[in-house]
Amino acid sequence: MTRTALALRHVYFETLGTFEVELEEAGYTSRYVDVADEEVGAIDPIEPDLLVILGGPIGVYETQAYPFLATELDLIRRRLGAHLPTRGICLGAQLIATILGAKVSPTGVKEIGFAPVELTAAGADGPLRHLGGVPVLHWHGDAFDLPKGAELLATTAIANQAFSVGTDVLGIQFHPEADTSRDLEAWLIGHAAELAGAGIDPRQIRSDAREYGPALRDAGRAAFAEWLSQHGHPVRLA
Repeated sequence: MTRTALALRHVYFETLGTFEVELEEAGYTSRYVDVADEEVGAIDPIEPDLLVILGGPIGVYETQAYPFLATELDLIRRRLGAHLPTRGICLGAQLIATILGAKVSPTGVKEIGFAPVELTAAGADGPLRHLGGVPVLHWHGDAFDLPKGAELLATTAIANQAFSVGTDVLGIQFHPEADTSRDLEAWLIGHAAELAGAGIDPRQIRSDAREYGPALRDAGRAAFAEWLSQHGHPVRLA
């Protein structure tokens, strides 16, 4: 039986990345919805077995500038109300946190580049343990407060980094899915203005990706595979 995974994509280069392999091996057929091109309101949020909301360079609070966000929030709200597997990455996690009543706001500093996260006891006891001590890719300037009823899984000195609600909902601020061997240059070009404004040298990110990218790939895939397996979908962790 084929399962379906729907990914809401905000910019073309922020994809499922290395998670695509795990989804395929778990028997999922993946489809992207590009929110800039497709009518988000026409999507049935209950239909896919898994919904993944990907990252993007806008804020959840910019609904007047980007009206599609209000429609997207409504879609995710209906999904969460059905208690179905849902995963948010970066902007996706912020959208989920907003629906759950948490505040999302600018941190005042860009957290961009490779650095490890600090796992909480709950984080170290679940799928994110694979990422313990692994420098992960951060790329954000906003952060979410912990939603009421959620469990905090990871932090940095700057921001909350991951939370869960039961076993079905997982929000992650950083990018465990990033395929730095394939997509990094598109990230650097697509976010060139942001990097320049923050005084971040893309050469440093490129160098760090060569050093840390393989470990992030393996750990990110293992964490995602284990999370999928919690929903009764056995997968290969290698």
